[in-house]
Amino acid sequence: MADSYMGKFLLVDLTNETSRTVPTPQWLKDQFVGGKGFGAKLLYDLVPKGVDALSPENVLMFFPGPLTATAAPSMRACAVTKSPLTGTYLDSFFGGRLGPEIKYAGYDGIIIFGKAPKPVYLWINDDQVEIRPAGTIWGTNALEANALIKEEINEPDAMLAAIGQAGENQALFALICCEYNRQAGRGGAGAVMGSKNLKAVAIKGSRLVKVHDPEAFDKACKGACEEIALSAECATYTDGGTSSAVPWSNEIGTLPYKNYYTQSDPQADKIGDEGQKKHLFLGKAACFGCPIRCSQMGAVRTGKYSHFITDIVEYESAALLGSNLDIHDPRAVAHLTKLCDEYGLDSMSAGGVIGFAFEAAERGVIQAPDGVVLAFGNVQGAEYLIKSMAFQEDDLGRLLSQGVKRASAVLGKQTMDYAMHVKGLECPAWGPRGTPGMGLAYMTADRGGCHQRGFMIGYDMGDEYNGEPVEMYQTKGRAGILIELQNFLAGTDALVKCDFSQCGVSPESFAAMLSAATGRQVDEDYFDLLGERIWNQTRMFNVREGFLAKDDTLPRRFVKQVLPDGPHKGHRVSEADMDYMRRDYYNIRGWDEEGRPENVTLQRLGLDKAPVFKERP
Repeated sequence: MADSYMGKFLLVDLTNETSRTVPTPQWLKDQFVGGKGFGAKLLYDLVPKGVDALSPENVLMFFPGPLTATAAPSMRACAVTKSPLTGTYLDSFFGGRLGPEIKYAGYDGIIIFGKAPKPVYLWINDDQVEIRPAGTIWGTNALEANALIKEEINEPDAMLAAIGQAGENQALFALICCEYNRQAGRGGAGAVMGSKNLKAVAIKGSRLVKVHDPEAFDKACKGACEEIALSAECATYTDGGTSSAVPWSNEIGTLPYKNYYTQSDPQADKIGDEGQKKHLFLGKAACFGCPIRCSQMGAVRTGKYSHFITDIVEYESAALLGSNLDIHDPRAVAHLTKLCDEYGLDSMSAGGVIGFAFEAAERGVIQAPDGVVLAFGNVQGAEYLIKSMAFQEDDLGRLLSQGVKRASAVLGKQTMDYAMHVKGLECPAWGPRGTPGMGLAYMTADRGGCHQRGFMIGYDMGDEYNGEPVEMYQTKGRAGILIELQNFLAGTDALVKCDFSQCGVSPESFAAMLSAATGRQVDEDYFDLLGERIWNQTRMFNVREGFLAKDDTLPRRFVKQVLPDGPHKGHRVSEADMDYMRRDYYNIRGWDEEGRPENVTLQRLGLDKAPVFKERP
């Protein structure tokens, strides 16, 4: 009976230059559904404890979801691996058309093992799988590599995942470029790809993706699209993408300024939606099958950094390469973001690392090279550091390319006081002093400091929860709200939905689409239990790698330094705040005092006796 799965995984062994397919296990579909769920289980099963993330023993996996490449709105795909930056479980999501192309080629996932002896790229054309030499392409940036490979295979419509120089040089926060302005950005999946001597994966497919009940599926998809059309939040994304979050974040006092010294910026509006509309935006674009169309294609047309085409500078990049560095020309921020994209660096981590370096330089801890100024507000200094980290041309670039956690450990001199990371992942652009629930979200996210696993800002600012307003600044009750968010998001990330779409699409519609596509009848509560299972599976991986309660913490600046100004002046997230929220969180999760899932929790979720995926190429 037809369903929306393609029925097989592609396993590739770069060491021996072989590949084969294996059936997608029914038990895996039943218990983990797809996307993040597949990644959580298979990373645990395939990667031995303690493996160096940059060794051939690590795996790199690409997973669409059961609704990817169908008419379901706003579905994506993800890359999953062990992070070289944090040592934790890592998933990183990307839009565009690469995810659908994996399904069109006939696969529910691509799992890459080993390390090629020389640079290669992978060319997947339906059942034809080739490992081709990439010697002439090695050394190019991610977008140049994309164009050169499409020309070589003579397939301009193929979709590519490619790395730039940063990935080749294994900068620990290197990204994977999944076509123009679509990246698997966080955590260093690009460095894993570089460690395997894998420059790119090119994919083209010709298969149809079927669904179990076409009539019911069409009805469910129309319902989901209507919900998106009626959503005020989705309309905001259509109008200005996430750039509109810059002035909002500044107004509520969460926007990082000068390496999070404070959380308000008097010039924030210059880099928000109005500033970008004036200097950058020209027209809209969208990922595959997305009615929201948050992309705002444009160009830098005037000034020092003209002329180049750019997409929207989304909130996190605008904040971390803009206000966090005291840079307020949106054209300059677009320029820095474009450099990160081309060289293949995560713009969020890059902004965090540069902010750390600027502060360290101003404190006299590091010395700028001759002719370079490392200081807040200096665009050329930021540009220099991006290049030096990607190309690793000097000791400073090599040190900073390891992230702020490792750089701080080497530099000493109390630099840990302003090294802004959680478990090694540089912090997102939502300062948590005054919003403790967001702090707990960073503390407990499965890939390190991340805002996408449970966005608590609205509740921290007084939104209602279960019909009652949430009291600001309180730590009581935050854990329960966050766990509910984390479970639902992890469950729907098994579908690999876009975070923006879930602002409009209801749980009932997600359930209706999944039921009609796969034939497995689920209701609106299904994603909560599924997400809880997935969340505990990623926790099992992290615990196995040695991450316990001591690691579920915030950077010292958020804990020790009260905010000097802004709406939350005088606030911080204290040690006592963290301790209370952490214990409450573990208790509700069914974890012990160190954050290890209790046996009764694993039994309830069916994780104690789950089958083990043992297939190899």
